[in-house]
Amino acid sequence: MDYKEHITIVKDYPQPGIRFKDITTLMQDGEAYHQAIQDMAVYAKQQNVDVIVGPEARGFVVGCPIAVSLGIGFVPVRKSGKLPREVVEADYGLEYGKDRLAIHKDAIKPGQRVLITDDLLATGGTIEATIHLIEELGGVVVGLAFMIELGYLDGRDRLGDYDIFTLTKYE
Repeated sequence: MDYKEHITIVKDYPQPGIRFKDITTLMQDGEAYHQAIQDMAVYAKQQNVDVIVGPEARGFVVGCPIAVSLGIGFVPVRKSGKLPREVVEADYGLEYGKDRLAIHKDAIKPGQRVLITDDLLATGGTIEATIHLIEELGGVVVGLAFMIELGYLDGRDRLGDYDIFTLTKYE
């Protein structure tokens, strides 16, 4: 499937010069959304994953259906202060400053094979922080899966040798 046919490009959002890739139109098309999740689930199965991890919020709409289709668990990564139990946290860079991500301290068991999912690979900062959290808990990141990759932002380079799967790429 050509996923670009189902992704809407919004010019000058959220600021002038940006061409925002809107996956909500893909998600509104049941057949396209189902196929995207199935394609990503095939990759997850090939990686023999034990659990799916996704950063908020769009990582949830990608990771949860993959986890359900494979009959495995999903672990949310949230911004600091949003999870109710004991957490570990990691800083990540934003365009202007920093923010913190958190994961429940008991969410990942040592040795678990983890797939991180999100809608978009851009600069890789959020995913880099998510990897740090998982590895701090003893998890093994066996792959990263995205609906979209913005190749011109070089996020793949930032993430090093991790195996990366994307449904579509914009150069």
